[in-house]
Amino acid sequence: MADPKGFMTTPRQDWPRRPVEERVRDWDEVYVPGALLPIISKQADRCMDCGVPFCHEACPLGNLIPEWNDLVSREDWRAASDRLHATNNFPEFTGRLCPAPCEAGCVLAINQPAVTIKNVECAIADRAWEDGFVPPRPPDRLSGRTVAVVGSGPTGLAAAQQLTRAGHTVAVYEKDDRLGGLMRYGIPEFKMEKRHLERRIEQMRAEGTKFRTSTAVGRDVGAAELRARYDAVVIATGATAWRELPVPGRELSGIHQAMEYLPLSNRVREGDLAVSPMSAAGKHVVIVGGGDTGADCLGTAVREGAASVTQLDIYAQPGAERDEDAEPWPTYPKIYRLSAAHEEAGDLRTAPAADADARLFAASTLRFTGDGDGHVRSLHLVEVDAGRRPKPGTARALPVDLVLLALGFSGPDRADGLIDQLGLEMEPRGTITRDADFATNVPGVFVAGDAGRGQSLIVWAIAEGRAVAAAVDRHLTGSSRLPAPISPYDRPMAV
Repeated sequence: MADPKGFMTTPRQDWPRRPVEERVRDWDEVYVPGALLPIISKQADRCMDCGVPFCHEACPLGNLIPEWNDLVSREDWRAASDRLHATNNFPEFTGRLCPAPCEAGCVLAINQPAVTIKNVECAIADRAWEDGFVPPRPPDRLSGRTVAVVGSGPTGLAAAQQLTRAGHTVAVYEKDDRLGGLMRYGIPEFKMEKRHLERRIEQMRAEGTKFRTSTAVGRDVGAAELRARYDAVVIATGATAWRELPVPGRELSGIHQAMEYLPLSNRVREGDLAVSPMSAAGKHVVIVGGGDTGADCLGTAVREGAASVTQLDIYAQPGAERDEDAEPWPTYPKIYRLSAAHEEAGDLRTAPAADADARLFAASTLRFTGDGDGHVRSLHLVEVDAGRRPKPGTARALPVDLVLLALGFSGPDRADGLIDQLGLEMEPRGTITRDADFATNVPGVFVAGDAGRGQSLIVWAIAEGRAVAAAVDRHLTGSSRLPAPISPYDRPMAV
């Protein structure tokens, strides 16, 4: 512990964001470049080196947070990188994309602002790349065993890297033309620039992992053929079957799923398209859904030049402080949070009728109405109570040209035929059935990530990738020295 009184003498200071007026004109990451390193050592000093660090328990990866906080406070970046990478394959991803349940579990957060754990993690990862602390780590020898990983999101990439480093020959199959899954086409560039993804993929190539893009298992390659070709198969396709909104008028044109909209804007950034065919430019946009995907749509629509953008959240507006009775420390509380996209929308007043920033809280969609050409023109909504019952006299309509549905996902998409061709058993909630070793009912086939767990956070995805790699390694060799941070049945802390 470098400074025993650091948490008393140093106030919390987050990585500053660029001015709204500047950042909405481009697609670069929202943070001020280079502004994190000058402040991060003092921020790491705020860590109390707790005897029982609940940040460990709050993070499924088991990140050694007090250890690398102490090393950063002493500016020992190499050792900090070693400790961070001991539990997390891709800290530059989690440092940008994770909502940081570790900070909710920080002991300091009982009565003070938590340690900026997420910022410290990001600083270590970026410094590690800058100083060359993360070279490729190919195995010393090959095992002679082969593994196919289906899906190149965070779960698939983590599993592939762990298994490759264990000496197995691994091929990753990705149905899209580029690697990364939702990190590639679902996450906007302003949240994580794709150079971070490309850098890790090149590291994995150098370690020996093989990649097969534009290959949908079940359609381009038969699932049974793949199973026969490899000693083991890991299904890490994610939960991409989106939830629908079955209300009158849903058939009107101009109503799209968020994951139809976001990939097109990302393809513009990749240079595949000059302009997105679903561009929000000049349109009145309503986003149905109050989660992170909805916020990604919000930031994207603002940058595309929407005439207005409103986001509907069916839940009531949360308070600024934790409800100690309903969500006591160290659980992750539902509080009012201002993401970069919401800050932008609030400053630019994209939704003058909103309750806060661009959001209308406790709002439920009743129906859509359109014009004579069958295009959506109005979204009719009503305010609801805590039981989602309509409140009399609160119905109203919003003008709209583009509706984006961001209602979450129910499980893996079965359209490619992978699940049915293998004959995999399914859970009633739409995920793939698995046992305590991540194994499905088909011998040699394992499932990890959102395809088995259901929609979750990136830290859980990476933790599942690491854990399934240990299970596969054990299946192939009889034992494993790979870490397994979680079981398939572990869940986030809750009351």
